[in-house]
Amino acid sequence: MPIKIQDSLPAQKILEDENIFVMTEFRAMHQDIRPLNVLILNLMPTKIVTETQLLRKLSNTPLQVEVEFLQTASYTPTHVAPSHMDTFYTVFDDIKDRKFDGLIITGAPLDYIEFEDVDYWDEVCQIMEWSKTHVHCTFHMCWGAFAGLHYHYGIEKRDLDQKLSGIYKHKVLKKKSPLFRGFDDIFMAPQSRAMSMDREDIEKVPELELLAYSDQAGVTMVKTKDSRKFFVLCHAEYDQNTLDLEYKRDLEKGLNPIVPVNYYPDDDPSKEPIVTWRSTGQLLFSNWLNYYVYQSTPYDIKNV
Repeated sequence: MPIKIQDSLPAQKILEDENIFVMTEFRAMHQDIRPLNVLILNLMPTKIVTETQLLRKLSNTPLQVEVEFLQTASYTPTHVAPSHMDTFYTVFDDIKDRKFDGLIITGAPLDYIEFEDVDYWDEVCQIMEWSKTHVHCTFHMCWGAFAGLHYHYGIEKRDLDQKLSGIYKHKVLKKKSPLFRGFDDIFMAPQSRAMSMDREDIEKVPELELLAYSDQAGVTMVKTKDSRKFFVLCHAEYDQNTLDLEYKRDLEKGLNPIVPVNYYPDDDPSKEPIVTWRSTGQLLFSNWLNYYVYQSTPYDIKNV
């Protein structure tokens, strides 16, 4: 949240140059406040785990946020009880005439599958097209980011020979971006994917700007210049044991996975992982929610 200061206080410019959000008395007096409406299209098979991870991050703010969960009607999940989906999820036809301040499109375990071969691809495309006119700001995560960049801008994914798994260093490229308020210049974040995207393909699209990059993991965060769409390829929302569970699952499947890098102490899977990305996750989601949703969405949601 911003600090409120007197109009024309000399410290205002100094603080703003340091990427600290300040609000003048005039703006504070004229600001309308209401709960934010955020829709989450949860494509992960582990529905409850993903719900908990995202709600934990979205709750790290004094803002009042009303969250709803969306599922695809064209695919029935098999890793969660139908009663859970019936109770807590809706489908697109039920919300297509409504407006939302924010939309989150999660990742999905769809490595090495072409977008057009995904069972629910047409429905995801329909939702992404709908978001242009019914959502103020959309946050695409991992596979959802690849899907969004492909659908909106025709950018192709590149399959990796080996899965990218572990905790990687990422460099902030746009230090004055409100998304990175409170970030260190280099931040740690989990990666878990077997696809990538060429930096050159991002940089040649006039509507896009590259926000963060990793020498090891490549493109990490991208947004549109109008700040209406964000594409985040890392998993800052992950719990301490998420990569551990994925690694052991792949071992049981006989996939011969690599040990997640920079994750276990001494690269020893028998040791408990140390969390080095918690602050990244908290800041990323709270900054997105505050600066790109709350501070700019219309007070009357019908005007989104």
